[in-house]
Amino acid sequence: MLRKAERILQNREDAGDVVQSLFVDLVERGVDRLELPYLYRAVTNRCLNLIRDRRNRDRLLERQQAALRGPARVRCDDAVIGLDLLVRLGGQLDRKHLEVLVCRYVDDMSLEQSAELHGTSRKTIGNRLRRIRERVALLVGSRGPAAQGQGEGQGDASEGGGDP
Repeated sequence: MLRKAERILQNREDAGDVVQSLFVDLVERGVDRLELPYLYRAVTNRCLNLIRDRRNRDRLLERQQAALRGPARVRCDDAVIGLDLLVRLGGQLDRKHLEVLVCRYVDDMSLEQSAELHGTSRKTIGNRLRRIRERVALLVGSRGPAAQGQGEGQGDASEGGGDP
């Protein structure tokens, strides 16, 4: 859980605080049995909440440690999803889209894995990824597939599956 939070926040101290606060809250509520998908989503959501909190944005960007991000394995229209872009997207996307963004571009999950984690269909995940790509294209001025109006799945078959 700590490494996941570090990849998102790119800061070891904040990541430790997020994970610790999660487990403190769980102990205070008397929760004794949890499944890994719940913990995964809880850490993701707490990290995203921290990023969306305007008071924390500048501090997070100043304290980020690029080495904690790990290699950029997946790109979104040739833009690496780093903390600066994640912060900008945090103010423009809803929680469900941000969770999908983290699953795909931070954790390098496939559509199938993300759909299973979120309890939804591949088509829904593909549609969310398409909307994410469109937003990224607007933010970075990309001329990639999203900026040209092409949908998810017309490029990499492993991501969109050809669903409209």
